[in-house]
Amino acid sequence: MDRLSLMKILPDAFIEGTMDDISIQIVWIWEQIKAPLIVPLLRAAVAICLTMSLMLFIERVYMGIVITFVKLFGRKPEKRYKWEPLKDDAELGNSAFPMVLVQIPMFNEREVYKLSIGAVCGLSWPRDRMFIQVLDDSTDQAIKEMVELECHRWASQGINIKYEIRDNRTGYKAGALKEGLTRSYARDCDYVVIFDADFQPEPDFLRRTIPFLVHNPELALIQARWIFVNADECLLTRLQEMSLDYHFTVEQEVGSSTYSFFGFNGTAGVWRIAAINEAGGWKDRTTVEDMDLAVRAGLKGWKFLYLGDLKVKSELPSTLKAFRHQQHRWSCGPANLFRKMMMEIITNKTVSLWKKVYVIYSFFLVRKIVGHIVSFTFYCVVLPLTVLIPEVEVPKWGVIYIPSIITILNAVGTPRSFHLLFFWILFENVMSMHRTQATFIGLLEAGRSVNEWIVTEKLGGVLKAKPRRSRFRFGERFHSLELTIGVFLFFCGCYDYAFGKNHYFIYLLLQSIAFFIVGVGYVGTIVPNT
Repeated sequence: MDRLSLMKILPDAFIEGTMDDISIQIVWIWEQIKAPLIVPLLRAAVAICLTMSLMLFIERVYMGIVITFVKLFGRKPEKRYKWEPLKDDAELGNSAFPMVLVQIPMFNEREVYKLSIGAVCGLSWPRDRMFIQVLDDSTDQAIKEMVELECHRWASQGINIKYEIRDNRTGYKAGALKEGLTRSYARDCDYVVIFDADFQPEPDFLRRTIPFLVHNPELALIQARWIFVNADECLLTRLQEMSLDYHFTVEQEVGSSTYSFFGFNGTAGVWRIAAINEAGGWKDRTTVEDMDLAVRAGLKGWKFLYLGDLKVKSELPSTLKAFRHQQHRWSCGPANLFRKMMMEIITNKTVSLWKKVYVIYSFFLVRKIVGHIVSFTFYCVVLPLTVLIPEVEVPKWGVIYIPSIITILNAVGTPRSFHLLFFWILFENVMSMHRTQATFIGLLEAGRSVNEWIVTEKLGGVLKAKPRRSRFRFGERFHSLELTIGVFLFFCGCYDYAFGKNHYFIYLLLQSIAFFIVGVGYVGTIVPNT
C-alpha cells in the first residue's frame, strides 16, 4: 500500500487505535492543522514583521534625510544658541564662573578609577568654583581604600574632591547621584557634570559646555559624544563601535536638531540642577535612570543640546558576558520606562503634539521596541519557518531591499568599519535575541531581572599589562539558547538547500554559524580567572 492510500484511510484507523506507525500519525496531524491553522498564523506573523520592517525603514530614511540636511545646511550649536567664553572679571574675579559639581559614580572599579579621577581633576576651571564628588558604592573594601587614597592624593594638591560612600546601594547609580546632590556643598552649585569611572574628559570640557547653559536659560542638558579607547581591541568592540557611532552621529544629532530632545546617555553630560529638581530628581524605578530623567525634563519644556564635536574617551565592554549584561539593561529599561510613562506623555499639556508623537513613536516605539523585536523574530524565526512551510511567501522587498537599505544607513556612522558590515549584521541578529527577551521583560515587568542592575565590567587594559593563563569553565562559555537557535537555523538552511527555491540557505547557514560561535563563547576578550 502506497503512502497516499494509507493517508486516506488513516483517520478511521487512527480513531480506532489500530495504527501503530507513530510517524504516519504525526504526518496526518500536521496535514490536518497545517492549512487551517499554521499557514494563516505564519502569514499573519509575516505581515506583522513586514509592517515593523517598514516602520523601521521609514524611521531610518527619515533620520538619514534629516542628518543630511543638518550636515549640509544646519547651523552649528554656537549659531543656534548664544555662546560666549567665560572669562575672569577684574572686579568679580573667579566669581564670574558658576559653581560646578562633578560626580563620578563608582562600583568596584579597580582597573579604571584612576583614569576618571585624574582626568576630572585636570579640568580647566577655577578650583574654588568646582567640587568633585566621587560616589563610591564599592563592596570590595580593598578597592574602597584605593579609591579613597586616590582622592586624598588629589585633595593634597588643592583639588576640591570629596570621597562619598553610603551604607547601602539603594537605587544603585540613581540613588548615589541623588544622595550626592543633597550634600551641603552641592546645594551651592548651579550645574552638575557626570562621568562614569572609565570616562576621560579633555581639560577644556567645562569651558566648552557650561557657557551654553549660562547664556541659554531654556537649556537643561548638554551631551557630549563618546569615543572609545579600546575600539580596536577585538571584533566585538569594533562591532559595538559601529552601533554606537550611528547612535551618536545620527540619532542624537537628529533629536537635538529637530525637537531639542534626546535620551541622556548617563555620562559625559552637563545638567542644570534646577531642571533636575523641577523634573522630580533622580528615580530608580527602571534601569535607565538617565533616560527617565531626560524624558521627564523634556515633558517640562526643557531643551537639550548635543555637541557632536565634543568627544570624551571611554571604554567598550570587551567580554561577551559584560556586553550581554549591558544590552539587557539598555533594552529592558527603555521598554519598562515606556510602559510607565506612556500615559504621562500622552496627557502632557506642556509640549507640542508633534513632540509627543516623536517621543512615543520614534524615540520609544520604533527605536527601543520594534527595532529589537523585528531583528530577531523576522530574520531568525519567521523567515526560517517559511522555508519549512513554502505555502507562505515573503516578498523580495521585505527580505532583501529593505534590510539592505537599513543596514547601509546604519553603517554611515563608522565608515572605517564598512568592510565589517556583513559580520555586524550576523552579530546584531544574534544579540537581538537577548534584546527581544529583555524588551518583553520590560514591557510586561516579568521577573526579577526587570530592575536588575549589573555594572558593566571595565578592564582598563589590564590584560595587556598582566597576561595570564585562562581557566576554562563549561557553564561560563556555553550558552544553550544560542546553540538551540543555531541548530534550528542550520536545519532550516539544509532543508532549503535540498528542497527550497529562494536560496535562503546562504543566509541561514551563515547566521547559524554566528549563533554557534556566540553559543560557545568564542567572542570578545576571554578574561583569565584569578
